[in-house]
Formats: sequence, C-alpha cells, structure tokens
Amino acid sequence: MRHLIPLLLALGMSATALAAEPRSADLQAAPPPPAFNPDEQSPDAEPEVTIKKEENQTVEEYRSGGRLYMIKITPKHGKPYYLVDDRGDGKFARQESLDSGLRVPTWTIHRF
Repeated sequence: MRHLIPLLLALGMSATALAAEPRSADLQAAPPPPAFNPDEQSPDAEPEVTIKKEENQTVEEYRSGGRLYMIKITPKHGKPYYLVDDRGDGKFARQESLDSGLRVPTWTIHRF
C-alpha cells in the first residue's frame, strides 16, 4: 500500500504530460528588450540624494522622480532623525528612525 500511492502519482503526472498539446513549429522569436538609457528617469531608479552641510547639522534630501519624499537631519551632537512625507502631500512628519516597528517572528530550525 505504501508503494501504491507514489506509483499512482507518477502515472498521473506522466498522463498529463502526454496529454499536453504538441508545440507548433512556426514559433516566432520574442521581440528584443528595450534599449537601456541610464539618463532617463524610471520609477525604479535610485533616489537622488542632495547633501547640505551646515554649521550645526548635515541635511540629506532624498528625491525620486524630482519629488522630495524624505529628509535626514544629522545634528552635530545627537542622534539623526528623519522628516518623511508619508502621504505625498508635502507635509513632513518627524520620525526618530526608519524602523517601522514590525517584528517578524523567527525560529531556529537547525544549528550547524
């Protein structure tokens, strides 16, 4: 009985492979990929970072597609903080870190 189930599964898989339609001989080649132009801005492009060093702090402005979405302020003495435009309306909210607070549970499965 133990060997019957794998045998039935193997027969079922081979039957579906045999029932598949044969491939046509007149297949056309796929079109070539679009040309890559690094000067064009795409939504997936890396953000533009502008760094301004002032007397008491360093300000880093992050832009994507020309839109300012985050500012990192690093004071001369103290911890850096962020101003983030969460909604895209131009109003920035202060965050102490970019940590969202989401904690995904982890388990140790095996140790070497």
